[in-house]
Amino acid sequence: MTTKKLIPHLEKELGKISFGMFLRVARKSQELTQVTMAKKLDMAKGTLCDIEKGRQTVSPELAFKIAKKCGLSEIVAVQLAIQDQLTKSKLNFKVKLAA
Repeated sequence: MTTKKLIPHLEKELGKISFGMFLRVARKSQELTQVTMAKKLDMAKGTLCDIEKGRQTVSPELAFKIAKKCGLSEIVAVQLAIQDQLTKSKLNFKVKLAA
């Protein structure tokens, strides 16, 4: 099952998936600490922590770059980043991207 197809199943079990949640699970599945992941992404550990906890949203462009550096699905990363921005703006829309 691809990551893109996995998201709806995860949302049924866990609730709404955010980019930060996606990134945190990817980091933990690679057995990386926040310090190691932050270095890999060339960002401060505090920034990574804020992204993972949803205190900071990222632009679609940054989500794409992060996904590419981590070997994650760029489409899912961008989709989640856009969804996070809509949610933060209290706009009740659902984003689905296709390449």
